[in-house]
Amino acid sequence: MSAFSAVLAALQNDATLQGILPGGVYSGLETSDISRQATPAAYDEFGEVKPCGLLKVETATPWGPHPDTARLYVVLWLYAQRDIAAIDAGRERAYQVLHRQQLSTTEGIFEVRHASDVMGTEVGGLDLPTIASRFVVTVDRG
Repeated sequence: MSAFSAVLAALQNDATLQGILPGGVYSGLETSDISRQATPAAYDEFGEVKPCGLLKVETATPWGPHPDTARLYVVLWLYAQRDIAAIDAGRERAYQVLHRQQLSTTEGIFEVRHASDVMGTEVGGLDLPTIASRFVVTVDRG
């Protein structure tokens, strides 16, 4: 399991977050965006996007805060057709699940830290409000 997979698993296995985001949390390594073809469970019976999330790798750096560490930057994109309060609650819950957590010592993850949120944006192709929540994962390179 990679550092990205450990972060994704933490989000997908949190029952509270799954209750907030009934459309699911998806891997950006498996799908590039929310769509009826790639993520059909993210849509309701009327074809509208339910509150959901998509975790994507943003970038990686070969240096970290400690010797023999690196950083992996990931972004949790949160989408909803109508329920903006749900994706804001999802942002808060993702913070609680990930911030200052050590997810896996066997995978060399030291710590996950919340970096920033971008709120009040829209995805042009989907015409949806979104929130982007960014996290930094410190990993062991040694």
